[in-house]
Amino acid sequence: MSRDEMSALPHLALSVRAHNREGLHRTDEAWLEGRWADPSTRVLVVSGGRVDGASGRVVWLTPDEAPPGERVLLGHRDGVTRFAVLADRADVPGGTETWVGLRGMFGLLSSGTPEAAEAAPWLFHAVGLAEWRRATRFCPRCAGELTPRSAGHELTCGSCGRSQFPRTDPAVIMTITRGEPGSEGEQVLLGRQASWPTTQWSTLAGFCEPGERLEDAVRRETYEETGIEVGEVDYFGSQPWPLPASLMLGFTGRATSSEICVDGAEIADARWFTRTELGAGIASGTITVPRSVSISASLLRHWYGQDLPGPDVWGR
Repeated sequence: MSRDEMSALPHLALSVRAHNREGLHRTDEAWLEGRWADPSTRVLVVSGGRVDGASGRVVWLTPDEAPPGERVLLGHRDGVTRFAVLADRADVPGGTETWVGLRGMFGLLSSGTPEAAEAAPWLFHAVGLAEWRRATRFCPRCAGELTPRSAGHELTCGSCGRSQFPRTDPAVIMTITRGEPGSEGEQVLLGRQASWPTTQWSTLAGFCEPGERLEDAVRRETYEETGIEVGEVDYFGSQPWPLPASLMLGFTGRATSSEICVDGAEIADARWFTRTELGAGIASGTITVPRSVSISASLLRHWYGQDLPGPDVWGR
């Protein structure tokens, strides 16, 4: 796949407008107050992991319009500094009943519009920090009270002094293939969880364990879930996935065995698909696969060699 074709992959659309996170200014209180006082500054309010996006657009406020809450610096881009405010629902005028989580914004993020490219990095940054703050309530060493520092990017324990930083859990996600690459008979391995509809299939994925290389995590997860052994593994790309705190690391791998034996726990079923079988199933509606902004959709498109048929329906 050419560089231009790679740049069109769904997950890359979410990072083409990455912002300057202003890490060197996070402890500069005078600078932070100055930016907050600037009328051009914009604020995204996050409450309970949700944002005001029911209209399908990201709602930005001025600092004067923002409700009380924990102030988090997001960064700077195109002459505008942006913050997030992590607010309690009771402090949000009008309530948050119609607000949506990050998945509720996928319609916007997968639209391919300039607004989508503008919104994605800010949303992922803000919601990721909000989810970390919701999950990290007390010091894991001594259960002491935590105080935010560094413009929301560090928590310090008032009892033992230990610092906590935003958590990101590495997870591998992969297309495992067998057969001559690019040939009509080449197949891709997809799995289905028991809780999914019987038509729904996806690439395999799993979390990296302590002391484990990413490539070995690809091999282990594939074998544990499907009984397929994997040899060659190559890096594909990455995607932040703050649902709640993962970094998805995409890989391609070549199978060295073919007989499937699912674990029955994480995976209820797994199958090998040729391009013809996958395309025909999607076109007929008997197969659905990730089609939105996730790196899973990008991995499948990369293997398929062109846009998959049918409408966008869901994203992992």
